[in-house]
Amino acid sequence: MMRDGEAADAERLRIPTRRRPPPLAPSDALFLDIDGTLVDLAPAPDRVDVDPTLASALVSTARILGGALALVTGRSIRDADGLFPGLKLPIAGQHGCERRSHDGTLRLHASDAGTLDRLRDLFSGFAARHPGVVVEHKGASLALHYRAVPGLASHVHQTIRDAVDGVDGDWTVEGGKRLVEVRPEGRDKGRAIADFIGEPPFAGRRPVFVGDDRGDEHGFRVVEKARGIAIKVGPGHTYARYRLPDIDAVRSWLAALARGAGTR
Repeated sequence: MMRDGEAADAERLRIPTRRRPPPLAPSDALFLDIDGTLVDLAPAPDRVDVDPTLASALVSTARILGGALALVTGRSIRDADGLFPGLKLPIAGQHGCERRSHDGTLRLHASDAGTLDRLRDLFSGFAARHPGVVVEHKGASLALHYRAVPGLASHVHQTIRDAVDGVDGDWTVEGGKRLVEVRPEGRDKGRAIADFIGEPPFAGRRPVFVGDDRGDEHGFRVVEKARGIAIKVGPGHTYARYRLPDIDAVRSWLAALARGAGTR
């Protein structure tokens, strides 16, 4: 039987959200997904194209927010840092399996390395038999990308679930935009955001989270329950109350904060 909270979540997901989000305020705490939110999705994670002006825009936004800006991504921290050389923002990587606080402290939620290596080998064998499937070993989690072969979607999902069922430990298997993530149970973007908002400079501010994928729904729930602003990028059912149509709209929405600060 569905509990009241679950019923409310289900009802929210049935309601299409089309409202544009309110302006970002200097007193807010901002959390941003990367792929599909700040940069376009690419056939493989290492082929993403980053606008050279994006890093400076993030620096400017973080300054206006008093440093209360963090990236919350499925990428590893090392990989995300590579997209923005020299920019060391607070960040939660691998859906919160690793997190760098504003003061630079790194917190790791390690998985069983032996089991993860075994899963990587199984997935690599599957990828070798199916050209176009890409295996990404992030350190504490794994991802299989099938953007180049979308017709294999059901086969990829079933293969991963069968593999995870056959190994020790508690693991989360979660689908996204033509990818499947495998990570230790208990970590997600919502938990990462909850950790951030208990620390300075995020504590006491209205949380705002912008994301585009299924894994971002955990973050949307946490932000909504904290009376914050959850923003879904692109189409699809979502728990978020607000929506922006695409990456360009996200960049324009962020830029409005700088324009307002300049006016003030």
